[in-house]
Amino acid sequence: MSSFEDADTEETVTSLQMTLYHPRHQRSGIFQSIKFCNRETLPTSEVVKFGRNNSTCRYTFQDKQVSRVQFSLQVFKKFDSSVVSFEIKNMSKKTNLLVDDKELGYLNKMDLPDKCLIRFGDYQFLVEKEDGESLEFFEIQFFLSIRPLLQENKWLPQKPTPECGSYSPCSIQNNSPMEVGENEW
Repeated sequence: MSSFEDADTEETVTSLQMTLYHPRHQRSGIFQSIKFCNRETLPTSEVVKFGRNNSTCRYTFQDKQVSRVQFSLQVFKKFDSSVVSFEIKNMSKKTNLLVDDKELGYLNKMDLPDKCLIRFGDYQFLVEKEDGESLEFFEIQFFLSIRPLLQENKWLPQKPTPECGSYSPCSIQNNSPMEVGENEW
Protein backbone atom coordinates (compact mmCIF):
# COMPACT_ATOMS: atom_id res chain seq x y z
CA MET A 1 0.00 0.00 0.00
CA SER A 2 1.26 3.46 -0.82
CA SER A 3 1.18 6.41 1.56
CA PHE A 4 -1.56 7.89 -0.63
CA GLU A 5 -3.85 4.96 0.17
CA ASP A 6 -3.05 5.21 3.89
CA ALA A 7 -3.72 8.94 4.15
CA ASP A 8 -6.80 10.10 6.03
CA THR A 9 -9.46 11.70 3.95
CA GLU A 10 -10.23 15.27 4.88
CA GLU A 11 -13.74 16.03 6.09
CA THR A 12 -15.56 18.88 4.46
CA VAL A 13 -16.88 21.54 6.81
CA THR A 14 -20.34 23.11 6.75
CA SER A 15 -20.02 26.72 5.69
CA LEU A 16 -22.19 29.78 6.32
CA GLN A 17 -21.69 32.67 3.94
CA MET A 18 -23.19 35.90 5.25
CA THR A 19 -23.51 38.95 3.02
CA LEU A 20 -24.18 42.05 5.13
CA TYR A 21 -25.80 45.34 4.22
CA HIS A 22 -26.54 48.55 6.13
CA PRO A 23 -27.17 51.91 4.41
CA ARG A 24 -24.65 53.72 6.66
CA HIS A 25 -21.89 51.10 6.65
CA GLN A 26 -19.34 53.36 4.92
CA ARG A 27 -19.89 56.49 7.03
CA SER A 28 -20.30 55.02 10.49
CA GLY A 29 -17.96 52.02 10.67
CA ILE A 30 -20.79 49.77 11.87
CA PHE A 31 -19.01 46.63 10.60
CA GLN A 32 -15.45 47.61 11.58
CA SER A 33 -14.99 44.62 13.89
CA ILE A 34 -15.99 42.07 11.22
CA LYS A 35 -13.26 40.58 9.04
CA PHE A 36 -14.71 40.36 5.56
CA CYS A 37 -13.74 37.61 3.07
CA ASN A 38 -11.87 35.59 5.74
CA ARG A 39 -13.10 32.10 6.58
CA GLU A 40 -13.27 31.51 10.30
CA THR A 41 -13.51 27.97 11.66
CA LEU A 42 -15.57 27.57 14.82
CA PRO A 43 -16.45 24.55 16.98
CA THR A 44 -20.01 23.29 16.55
CA SER A 45 -20.44 23.51 20.33
CA GLU A 46 -20.21 27.32 20.24
CA VAL A 47 -23.33 29.50 20.30
CA VAL A 48 -22.47 32.36 17.95
CA LYS A 49 -23.86 35.70 19.14
CA PHE A 50 -24.29 38.89 17.14
CA GLY A 51 -24.85 42.25 18.80
CA ARG A 52 -23.31 45.37 20.30
CA ASN A 53 -21.59 43.89 23.37
CA ASN A 54 -18.04 42.85 22.50
CA SER A 55 -17.57 40.86 25.72
CA THR A 56 -20.45 38.44 24.97
CA CYS A 57 -20.79 38.60 21.16
CA ARG A 58 -18.37 37.08 18.69
CA TYR A 59 -19.53 39.48 15.97
CA THR A 60 -20.26 43.05 17.02
CA PHE A 61 -21.86 46.06 15.36
CA GLN A 62 -20.81 49.59 16.31
CA ASP A 63 -24.37 50.90 16.50
CA LYS A 64 -26.45 51.97 19.51
CA GLN A 65 -29.62 50.85 17.68
CA VAL A 66 -28.41 47.23 17.96
CA SER A 67 -29.17 45.31 21.16
CA ARG A 68 -26.33 44.12 23.37
CA VAL A 69 -27.11 40.65 22.03
CA GLN A 70 -29.28 40.91 18.91
CA PHE A 71 -29.47 37.26 17.83
CA SER A 72 -27.66 33.95 18.13
CA LEU A 73 -26.93 31.00 15.87
CA GLN A 74 -26.56 27.50 17.28
CA VAL A 75 -25.58 24.31 15.51
CA PHE A 76 -27.64 21.16 15.90
CA LYS A 77 -28.13 17.87 14.06
CA LYS A 78 -31.55 16.62 13.06
CA PHE A 79 -32.35 13.00 13.92
CA ASP A 80 -32.65 11.88 10.32
CA SER A 81 -29.65 13.80 8.97
CA SER A 82 -25.90 13.31 8.73
CA VAL A 83 -25.17 17.05 8.37
CA VAL A 84 -25.47 19.91 10.82
CA SER A 85 -28.16 22.57 10.72
CA PHE A 86 -28.49 25.94 12.44
CA GLU A 87 -31.18 27.52 14.54
CA ILE A 88 -31.54 31.26 14.93
CA LYS A 89 -32.87 32.89 18.10
CA ASN A 90 -33.88 36.51 18.57
CA MET A 91 -32.20 37.79 21.73
CA SER A 92 -33.45 41.39 21.50
CA LYS A 93 -36.28 42.59 23.73
CA LYS A 94 -36.78 45.77 21.69
CA THR A 95 -36.58 44.67 18.04
CA ASN A 96 -38.19 41.77 16.23
CA LEU A 97 -36.11 39.74 13.82
CA LEU A 98 -37.36 38.75 10.37
CA VAL A 99 -36.11 35.54 8.79
CA ASP A 100 -37.50 35.68 5.26
CA ASP A 101 -41.19 36.31 6.05
CA LYS A 102 -41.22 34.88 9.59
CA GLU A 103 -41.16 37.36 12.45
CA LEU A 104 -39.35 36.29 15.61
CA GLY A 105 -40.05 38.08 18.87
CA TYR A 106 -37.82 37.99 21.94
CA LEU A 107 -36.50 34.45 22.60
CA ASN A 108 -38.36 33.01 19.60
CA LYS A 109 -36.23 30.63 17.54
CA MET A 110 -36.50 28.64 14.33
CA ASP A 111 -34.44 26.45 12.02
CA LEU A 112 -32.34 28.60 9.73
CA PRO A 113 -33.19 27.86 6.06
CA ASP A 114 -30.27 26.94 3.76
CA LYS A 115 -30.71 30.33 2.06
CA CYS A 116 -32.53 33.19 3.75
CA LEU A 117 -32.64 36.89 4.40
CA ILE A 118 -32.37 38.05 8.02
CA ARG A 119 -33.52 41.60 8.79
CA PHE A 120 -33.80 43.93 11.76
CA GLY A 121 -33.76 47.72 11.70
CA ASP A 122 -31.78 48.77 8.62
CA TYR A 123 -29.67 45.60 8.72
CA GLN A 124 -29.93 42.91 6.04
CA PHE A 125 -28.04 39.60 6.08
CA LEU A 126 -28.19 37.16 3.18
CA VAL A 127 -27.25 33.77 4.64
CA GLU A 128 -26.29 30.81 2.46
CA LYS A 129 -25.37 27.43 3.90
CA GLU A 130 -23.21 24.81 2.19
CA ASP A 131 -23.34 21.37 3.81
CA GLY A 132 -20.23 19.58 4.97
CA GLU A 133 -19.45 16.30 6.71
CA SER A 134 -17.79 17.49 9.92
CA LEU A 135 -19.75 17.34 13.16
CA GLU A 136 -16.94 19.07 15.07
CA PHE A 137 -16.46 22.35 13.18
CA PHE A 138 -18.14 24.79 10.81
CA GLU A 139 -16.96 27.85 8.93
CA ILE A 140 -18.38 31.32 8.68
CA GLN A 141 -17.41 33.92 6.10
CA PHE A 142 -18.66 37.50 5.72
CA PHE A 143 -19.08 39.62 2.61
CA LEU A 144 -20.19 43.23 2.34
CA SER A 145 -22.86 44.43 -0.07
CA ILE A 146 -23.04 48.06 -1.17
CA ARG A 147 -26.62 47.57 -2.38
CA PRO A 148 -29.72 46.61 -0.38
CA LEU A 149 -30.10 42.83 -0.46
CA LEU A 150 -33.89 43.03 -0.63
CA GLN A 151 -33.70 44.67 -4.06
CA GLU A 152 -30.63 42.86 -5.33
CA ASN A 153 -32.07 39.40 -4.68
CA LYS A 154 -35.65 40.34 -5.56
CA TRP A 155 -36.84 39.47 -2.07
CA LEU A 156 -40.23 41.03 -1.55
CA PRO A 157 -40.62 42.10 2.04
CA GLN A 158 -43.76 40.95 3.75
CA LYS A 159 -43.48 43.84 6.20
CA PRO A 160 -41.08 46.78 6.60
CA THR A 161 -38.36 46.48 9.23
CA PRO A 162 -38.15 49.73 11.18
CA GLU A 163 -35.63 50.16 13.97
CA CYS A 164 -38.36 50.77 16.55
CA GLY A 165 -39.40 47.12 16.40
CA SER A 166 -43.05 47.69 15.44
CA TYR A 167 -44.45 47.07 11.99
CA SER A 168 -46.90 49.08 9.94
CA PRO A 169 -48.48 47.12 7.09
CA CYS A 170 -49.45 50.26 5.13
CA SER A 171 -45.95 51.59 4.54
CA ILE A 172 -45.01 49.19 1.73
CA GLN A 173 -45.90 50.13 -1.80
CA ASN A 174 -46.31 47.37 -4.32
CA ASN A 175 -45.35 48.62 -7.78
CA SER A 176 -45.70 45.27 -9.55
CA PRO A 177 -48.69 44.51 -11.77
CA MET A 178 -51.63 42.86 -10.06
CA GLU A 179 -54.34 40.74 -11.61
CA VAL A 180 -57.82 41.99 -10.71
CA GLY A 181 -61.17 40.40 -11.51
CA GLU A 182 -64.01 42.33 -13.16
CA ASN A 183 -65.95 42.88 -9.92
CA GLU A 184 -62.95 43.84 -7.78
CA TRP A 185 -62.76 47.51 -8.84
